[in-house]
Amino acid sequence: MKLPGSSDEFADEATCRRHASACQGESTKRVGSSEVPIGRGRSVFSFLLPLIAWLVAAPAYSQPVAEQPSNARSADGNFIRWREHIIDDPALAGFLLSGSDGLVMEDLDRDGYEDIVSVHEFDSSYNSAVYQPGFEAPADGHVRIAFGSADPDRWVNITVAEGADAPAPEDAATGDLNGDGYADIMVAAELSHLIYLQNPGASARSVTWPRLILPMTQGHGSYIRVFLADFDGDGVPEAVAPNKGAQIPGPEDFARSTPVSIFKVNGDPLSGDNWQETVLGYYSVPQNSEPIDLDSDGDLDIVVGSRGEARLVFFENLGTGHLEFREHAIGIYDGSMQGFNLEYADLNGDGRMDIIGRSRGDLGWIEQPERIDDAWNAHYIGSFRPDTVTGLEIADIDGDGDIDVMVGSYSAGDRENDSSISVDGALGRLGWFQNPGATGKDWQRHDISRRKRGMFDKFIARDADGDGDIDFFGTRGNSAPYDGVFWLEQVRSSEAAPVFIPARSDESQEMPLPR
Repeated sequence: MKLPGSSDEFADEATCRRHASACQGESTKRVGSSEVPIGRGRSVFSFLLPLIAWLVAAPAYSQPVAEQPSNARSADGNFIRWREHIIDDPALAGFLLSGSDGLVMEDLDRDGYEDIVSVHEFDSSYNSAVYQPGFEAPADGHVRIAFGSADPDRWVNITVAEGADAPAPEDAATGDLNGDGYADIMVAAELSHLIYLQNPGASARSVTWPRLILPMTQGHGSYIRVFLADFDGDGVPEAVAPNKGAQIPGPEDFARSTPVSIFKVNGDPLSGDNWQETVLGYYSVPQNSEPIDLDSDGDLDIVVGSRGEARLVFFENLGTGHLEFREHAIGIYDGSMQGFNLEYADLNGDGRMDIIGRSRGDLGWIEQPERIDDAWNAHYIGSFRPDTVTGLEIADIDGDGDIDVMVGSYSAGDRENDSSISVDGALGRLGWFQNPGATGKDWQRHDISRRKRGMFDKFIARDADGDGDIDFFGTRGNSAPYDGVFWLEQVRSSEAAPVFIPARSDESQEMPLPR
């Protein structure tokens, strides 16, 4: 029997409840949340035996994930643990920062240190994942920049856009659109436009950033993702974004199709007349449009994910120097993907790019076929159930030369207190899946933390502290007043110790795995 804290899921929930069962038809006595059998006519000692057995087994179940000793090891044999560091949160911001979603890293002020652009949806008072007929979300939100330094624990935070400029912002991208050498910012707002924020240069920390809401997007749907990439090779990035139709789609929104579009600027990006929209296609609640050289021909293609159709499509860049693409279906054998968060890597060493993502509620990958229009075979990596698979990032976490996967989940229940959800509900989990390499074994899951509240939508892998191993930057939502931006420091030690060291003593409740 695998105990919680090990890497594998329980094969059978009943197995996890049988530690003390002796025979069918016995009466039971409840101890905690388990039932311990009491046979008729037994001695006190015979009753104590199963009770003792239960008590020995219980800590593995009742101990919060964060407090369990790490069982993950690096290639050099050390145990892998994680220490949390706070970069931005309501206490640092001085106001109710909530609904932290996308983030991107870029050296915005050109001082040699990467900065963090993060977006915060301001949705702690309502559930932005559940359709409510007639509900109108407040047009509020924040776009923040954390300016970095030589010290990964020293950041200067500013708000660069808020309120009506950035209502329910969900994602951000960076790129130099005006050719001045400084990276600008494009933000996708779910209520309901794309906004361009022009980097003022050396004074980026102290002055208002000039801005433009792209006129063809204003009031025309809901933008959940945005990317900047140079698709036509002219040296100026284009924006590509899916319009999912509504912040919280209902039946009518799923029944219609909305566009995935490329937005190209010719001239000053602050002039609305200089922007043109090219529609790639229409889909039911499209939620991704990610630039990636999927066919390995040297130019950037686009992978689209549709929530309503539960499928992926691929737009092949024809490489003509113009915005010309050919659409391909990504047909998946024995699986499906909606494509909200995807990662890309050659996992089987055949020289072709594979896709990693949530598949039928679990984590999996699909194998690119030799002919790209043939079926992509689905492969299972692992499960977070009853928690979700939401945020993803790939990196060689254990230093053995292959790609592992960091995963974060999306908690259900109330976003401002812990009372509405139990250990068996969908909670906020952090964990990673260790690549078995050429061994042929299963991917091994290593849980880091499981809190009652937490949405972990995005991770970026970096060696933040320069010690030679991989750390992660991320955002956290669904957990006011603990939402914001953080980084996870990978800590290696020769002895096993608690797997997670939280940054705060006052926190949303840490939980064990479900029984």
